[in-house]
Amino acid sequence: MFPLKDNVPSKTFPFVNYLFIAINIAIFLHEWKLSEAGQLEAFIIQNGLVPARFFSAPVEQVSKIFSSMFLHGSWAHVIGNMWFLFIFGDNVEDRVGHFRYVFYYLLMGVGAALAQLFANPSSALPMVGASGAVAGILGSYFVLFPHARVQTFFIFIFIIRIIEIPAFFYLGLWFFTQALNSFGSLTVGVTRGDVGGVAWWAHVGGFVTGFVAVQFFKKKRKTNHPFF
Repeated sequence: MFPLKDNVPSKTFPFVNYLFIAINIAIFLHEWKLSEAGQLEAFIIQNGLVPARFFSAPVEQVSKIFSSMFLHGSWAHVIGNMWFLFIFGDNVEDRVGHFRYVFYYLLMGVGAALAQLFANPSSALPMVGASGAVAGILGSYFVLFPHARVQTFFIFIFIIRIIEIPAFFYLGLWFFTQALNSFGSLTVGVTRGDVGGVAWWAHVGGFVTGFVAVQFFKKKRKTNHPFF
């Protein structure tokens, strides 16, 4: 099921959310140029978050938590993350406030990164992507707009439909699948010694961070200060 849009209009222009989307896309375009020059791998290793390297020198590596959340591994990776952020992030920015949303988004990324770091501390593979931060936005949306309707592109075998489903069901199902894959990745890590591909625990950690943190960051409904 792929989300197409929700039915909750933004009350304010979500310029911070759009700024994050623009930054992620701009950095990926830079990565694309580096790839053509054969320099991408070194760039990812330098700026990605490597768990084993982080735990060997955490103070020196803490900046990688932030740099890694703006890097992506493919067009599908960046487009998928930015699409989810486009659909759900504007409403969360509405409820958090523009200025605080800057820090809030970064906090989501930190929570996601820490979850993945502690789930697989010996990994020598660089972690990259906004998926964890976006997962935090999804967790926040789950709390703030559970009864919103999400228009979804649904495919099952030969059945193709566009349907509307409650946000709590769509996002709850999304979280459930991430959690299943997270525990599955632990089993793979035990047998193989490392885990590549998707950082499932970052998704879970981000979602839980958003679920909890939004209780403290959300604005009161009656306010005259949209920026704070």
